Amino acid sequence: MLMDRFPVQKFFIQGPLLITPKVFRDERGFFTERYRSAEFHELGVPVSVQENYSQSQADVLRGLHYQFNKPQSKLVTATRGKIFDVAVDLRRDSKTLGQHIAVELDGSLPQWFFIPAGFAHGFCVISPEGADVLYKIDEIYNASGEGSVRWDDPELRIKWPTQVPLLSTKDQIAPSFSDYLRNPHF
Repeated sequence: MLMDRFPVQKFFIQGPLLITPKVFRDERGFFTERYRSAEFHELGVPVSVQENYSQSQADVLRGLHYQFNKPQSKLVTATRGKIFDVAVDLRRDSKTLGQHIAVELDGSLPQWFFIPAGFAHGFCVISPEGADVLYKIDEIYNASGEGSVRWDDPELRIKWPTQVPLLSTKDQIAPSFSDYLRNPHF
């Protein structure tokens, strides 16, 4: 019953999931049950304690961000527009350390991208009208426990859909992946 309502795609990296709720469409539009905490918990998705919402214009790139103090799992969805969403494995004991998963999230298709704790997260807006993104988080944000890795680090080999993104100052000066390996507390 759970998989009928919330079909799940797994990836070569253990942990991340793409969850696609069942959609009921007719001439009026569509209806979907996007989230049910008990059933998401069955999938291994922790219960949300904080919800964040961002609005970004085309070509904005946010990331790659992670929490080293009170690491966060994230459940990410686009509610308007399209994003290229990326999760980079930062788990030191993982066979896939430094590898990533990338998915496209579209506000017209209600999907969730689950990113477990131990991953860096970032996204780039790929729709001309911009995008609105909603995140459910399982730990309260801790500014003193936040880190970042450079979005265009060549070691990560992420093929972003833009070469000249709009970045925050923080993201422009983020440390390299090699710096993260030497000191994960940036």
